Amino acid sequence: MARPDIRARIVIVEDDASLLGALVFALRADRYEVSGYRTASRALADRRACDCLVVDLKLPDMDGLTLIGRLRELGVDAPAILITTSPDESARRRADKAEVTIVEKPLVDGRLARQIATAIGGARI
Repeated sequence: MARPDIRARIVIVEDDASLLGALVFALRADRYEVSGYRTASRALADRRACDCLVVDLKLPDMDGLTLIGRLRELGVDAPAILITTSPDESARRRADKAEVTIVEKPLVDGRLARQIATAIGGARI
């Protein structure tokens, strides 16, 4: 049974350990259940349902948009947010085609938290 104080389950894939730790801490403080991974392969191994994906574009084992595509092939249909610094036009086109929102780094003004809240639309786990 889900705890009533948990808002939703978020999966974060970010290879920068410091940023990943900060995102996990901040989202847990906002009462989300959060799983954080530093590689795409670890995220692919997580078979639990989630309410939102937050994925870095540049990961060590594959790019974030490819990871999102593979997760969707596996049946993960949660909304996805791509985090990156200065995405080029190719990344923007791919994200648009995949219906993935881009939030640009640095993540300092609450944009990511607002986008997550919008993406899940008040979903409960």
